[in-house]
Amino acid sequence: MIGYLTYFKTQIVTGLQYKVAAIAGLCTQFFWGFLFVMIYQAFYSYADNSTINFPDLVTYVWLNQAFFALIYIRMKDTEILDAIKTGTVAYELCRPYDLYNWWYIKLLAKKYAAVMLRFLPIIVVAFFLPVPYSLALPQSSLSFILFLTTLILGSFVLVAILMIIQTIAFFTYNEGGISQILFLIAELLAGSFLPLPLMPNIIQKIGYFLPFRLIGDLPFRVYSGNININDALTNIMFQSVWIILLIIIGKYIMKYALQKVAIQGG
Repeated sequence: MIGYLTYFKTQIVTGLQYKVAAIAGLCTQFFWGFLFVMIYQAFYSYADNSTINFPDLVTYVWLNQAFFALIYIRMKDTEILDAIKTGTVAYELCRPYDLYNWWYIKLLAKKYAAVMLRFLPIIVVAFFLPVPYSLALPQSSLSFILFLTTLILGSFVLVAILMIIQTIAFFTYNEGGISQILFLIAELLAGSFLPLPLMPNIIQKIGYFLPFRLIGDLPFRVYSGNININDALTNIMFQSVWIILLIIIGKYIMKYALQKVAIQGG
């Protein structure tokens, strides 16, 4: 356990060194944040939506942009993929650690390092924007605690999904096509493009049965109070179940892949 924690800390410190990329990311998130707010304002000026009001939607947008690096699904770790494709995964197997846990911690640390460099400036600026374009305060202190809880658990769900997608490379040399399809479905149902309540009913029903909405849509709506306390607690239970289930599936796929893997060369 100490080895995993040390590796986690090392990966975060390494990720915090990429400050130029963080600044570029900040500019991108501000651009898309303002763009989405203006688009939603145009729609809401003609037709209001009873499932989520405009101030809650603006808060959703700014939280989405602030924590975008944490909930971004289209994340491929080139080091892991190269290790699988080139056979250097053999060196990873020599480590006295479980390979799944090792890569899981690596992906999780990269996520946290990326979001630590970006979220605070966006939060601060969004708070001081004029109403109704500003980020609102959380509905209550309990809502804020549940928001942090669901956001952290959502990152665990996301990394578990990414681990399953990454292991596709064990079975096909070019995993791009399959992974892009999975990424697109995950982004749609995670609320990255549009909050789940604004989607057609059929997509909402599908989304509620799958784990993707637990990544970003859930914590952002808990923050604004669009999801009440009781429902938030129920969804935390769903997050915990999905984390366990996805990790079990990921470990099984990894174990199966390593039993079949053949490394060429000597």
